[in-house]
Amino acid sequence: MENLIDIMQLSTEEIDELVKTGCDIMEHPAKYAHKCDGKILATLFFEPSTRTRLSFESAMLSLGGQVLGFSSAASSSASKGESVADTIRVVSAYCDIIAMRHPKEGAPLVATQHSLVPVINAGDGGHNHPTQTLTDLITIHKEKGHFDNLTIGFCGDLKFGRTVHSLVAAMSRYTGIRFVFVSPEELKLPRYVKEQYVKSKNIPYTQSTCLEEVMPELDILYMTRVQKERFFNEEDYLRLKDSYILTPEKLENAKEDLRILHPLPRVNEISVAVDEDPRACYFKQAQNGRYIRMALIMKLLGIQ
Repeated sequence: MENLIDIMQLSTEEIDELVKTGCDIMEHPAKYAHKCDGKILATLFFEPSTRTRLSFESAMLSLGGQVLGFSSAASSSASKGESVADTIRVVSAYCDIIAMRHPKEGAPLVATQHSLVPVINAGDGGHNHPTQTLTDLITIHKEKGHFDNLTIGFCGDLKFGRTVHSLVAAMSRYTGIRFVFVSPEELKLPRYVKEQYVKSKNIPYTQSTCLEEVMPELDILYMTRVQKERFFNEEDYLRLKDSYILTPEKLENAKEDLRILHPLPRVNEISVAVDEDPRACYFKQAQNGRYIRMALIMKLLGIQ
């Protein structure tokens, strides 16, 4: 594997290997402290980010490497009209690996065609976010011990949520999986995602507009925010933004071993009162992102 653009590039065996390495890094960080000595990661973020950008930078620094890059298109030559292709041609001459986020779907794929070094898709529009999916997967594995035989609920913005699309795709390859999709009608899972990863594999699923109704069934609850930046109409955003807010009351009928995930940032779709619930895993999830990205950087650079 030379680049990571889509989570489906990874086989389940490769995912298991990355999760295993990520867990080993958690247990033995000193063993990995110099794995990337002399290597440089470029973080090219044409769209704002906190966790993804900083976790990539923290990952490379924790491996002994160095980091360069920019955190918004406004602070790059893109603001002067430079193309993605030209940016990549130049920057790939300055580094050993690139993590790239872009608001346009397919931009990281274009980058791979012009780069001299491996490219990691750190999110492209509403399309894909494979390293967030790896973060989700290592968290599920740490909390549940396995990927099979789980009922996974997705709640909120399932239409524009690239993290949802990627996780549905990844989990569709495991046995005994069942999906529960909870959203307003306007933010339902796109048909192509459902056709490609759910219906074609005969995976049982439920669609609902009521979270409380399906809560007792869930092993994993994946909450998402309604993303203002994906809306063309502010009226639609304002009407839907508070559709689903998770509160302690809504968790009363949930399983004791339910695990609550969220890719963050949170706006108000999870009450802060839920943070103290032992089932809440979203801050651990963000921390796990650093370790799985360390494992991925090593894999793409061919470092054992």
